[in-house]
Order: sequence, then C-alpha cells, then structure tokens
Amino acid sequence: MTTLTTGTGHPVITAWSAVSPYGMGRSAFTEGLRERRGAVTGLGPEHGTTPGGARGVGGVVPGFGVREVLGKKGTRSMDRVTGLAVAAVGSLLDDSARNRAVGTGEGAAFALGTTTGSAQSMMDFTRDSLTGEQPFFVDPARFPNTVMNCAAGQSAIWYQLKGPNATIAGGRTAGLHALNYARRLLGSGRARTVLCGAAEEFSQARSWLEHHSGPATGTVPPLGEGCAMLLVEPHDPDDPGQPVLAEVLAVELGVVLDGDPGPTLVSCLRSALRRAEVEPDRVAAVARSGAPGPEGEGELAAVREVFGATDPVDLTPTGLIGDTGAAAAAFQTAALLSYAEGEPARAAGRIGVITSVDRTGTAGCAVLALH
Repeated sequence: MTTLTTGTGHPVITAWSAVSPYGMGRSAFTEGLRERRGAVTGLGPEHGTTPGGARGVGGVVPGFGVREVLGKKGTRSMDRVTGLAVAAVGSLLDDSARNRAVGTGEGAAFALGTTTGSAQSMMDFTRDSLTGEQPFFVDPARFPNTVMNCAAGQSAIWYQLKGPNATIAGGRTAGLHALNYARRLLGSGRARTVLCGAAEEFSQARSWLEHHSGPATGTVPPLGEGCAMLLVEPHDPDDPGQPVLAEVLAVELGVVLDGDPGPTLVSCLRSALRRAEVEPDRVAAVARSGAPGPEGEGELAAVREVFGATDPVDLTPTGLIGDTGAAAAAFQTAALLSYAEGEPARAAGRIGVITSVDRTGTAGCAVLALH
C-alpha cells in the first residue's frame, strides 16, 4: 500500500493541456487566445439539425473523431465527450516525461467536472429502447456512455490512474468543483497528484436542451465543446524540477437563493481574497464564465463591484470559443495560465481570478497566484 503525505502550503498547477475549438493541445489553445481568434464556425451535416437552422454554428474541435484521434482499439462504442476527455488527458501526459511519471500510477487521482455526461448518448440509448422491436434490443456496449462517470472511468483505464476517481456535476461551475475536490484530496493526503478538469461535447441533443432551457429573452450564444485538464500537486520547495505555473490560493463556492448570482458571487470573491490574503489591486486578470442572460449580467456586476477600481485584464474566452458549458471554468483556468505564459512581465507575481455562475443556482470563484 502506498503511503501518501500532505503537501506544505498551497497546491500548485504544474502542467495543463486542452482539446478545444482551436485544436488539439496546449499550444493551439494558447495561440488562438493570444490572437483573439474566433473559433465559432458553421457546422457540418454530422452535427445534425440544431436550433440555429439546418446547420447552425458552434465552437467544435476541428476534425475531431474519436477513432481518428485515439485509434480503433477500445473506441468502437466510445462517445464524443469520453473521447474528448481521454484525448485531453493523453495530451497532458505526453507533454513531458515528468507529467506521465507523476500523473499516473498509484496515488494519481482524477477529478472531472461535467453537467450530465453525454446528453446525446442518454437520448440515443433511450430512443433505441423505445423504437426497437423489443425494449431490450439495444447495444449493451453503449450503455456505459449513459452514466455521467463514463469519461472519468475510461480515462483512468486508458492511462492507469489508480488513485481516487470522481465525477462532479456542476454545470458551468463544474471545473471549480473539480479543482476544489483536487485541493481537498491533496490536503487530506488521499492522493499524490490529481489530474483535474472538465469536459463538454457539442451535440444535437445538447443544442436543443440549451435552446429550450436557456434565457427567455435574448439569444442563446453559440455552443462550444472540449476538455481542459490540469495537473495539480502539493508544492514541494525541495524539488527544483517541479514546474510551478500557478498556486491555488483559494476556491470558494456558493448557492444562489434569490435568482440573482451577483450578491453570492461578491461574497465568494471577498471570502476567497481574504482567505488568500490578497488585496483586489493585486489582481492582474479575471476570466468570467460569460453565462448568457441574467446570470451573466449578475456575474459581470459582481466582478465590477469587487475589481472595478483596478480594471484587471478580461480573459473571458466564451465569445471566442462558444459556451462550453461544464468545461467553461476549466477553459477559464487555461486562459489564465496562457496569459501568464505569454505576458510574464505583467503576470508574474500577480493574481488571476476565475468566476463562474450557472442557472441551476451555483456560483463560485478561484484565486490563483501566477508564476
């Protein structure tokens, strides 16, 4: 049995990667954000009929096919969101020998944020049970896709992640929940390292669900998809080879009771800054979830109330890559890390903040010390 010990100080992010509408890997995401290049494009026939018309628009991972990216072995029945998660984990682990050495095996945990898993897989499987000659005339190999922890389980199997494995549903705040879960696993000594992130797929089913459950006024923004993953570890000051990209100073999550997420988010932000012992004027950049409708308006108002006097850089990626749903907060974290890498003189020693709200009544934030 492997003995795990708690780290000293705050946990740190030592690596990250993304499969996004900009393409495969960290470099593609970083370059797209740096250029402020929009990745929302017209959809092909493979995405079916969406509320925007027969084809519509969306931020989809270009040229992504599960079998084309991951190969034919073990992927016959793998759905899109699982493929996105497995590909993102592989991209992170393949980025350096150290990532694979510390991010796999005993004590390597996995925490993945989601909304429901794959809505398309659930609907397709249910439809087959209703339209088939008999209700049980369904493909049993596709049943695992209908449960929300399929992507996390497959990722652990593919890459030998033998520590705790968790799937956390939270809508747009799911990435923050996963990061907080990773922090707690490390703090309690239940994991040596944690791969954490969030995944969301673009699908016809999700398009129609968002269309019917979105804001009553205004248009639903184009949907996006992808998966962003972080490698989180205890900080080890005695390890000169540990590549610290950011310290996780605080994560705060709250419940919205009155429909307006603004006051709840303000409370979360002030609590997180106090816990991190950070003044608002040290915040260099903020990445919002950019939720549509009243939730997004409340989020923006909260950010302005807390940081209006300091005018931090706005790194909200939603307008560029689309509404990535459950993956939003993970992509916001990736945006902060990309900013720190591209603007070291402005970001080093400064603070980055992630904010998120969801129409289901959750709000939260994270405070990162950028390196």
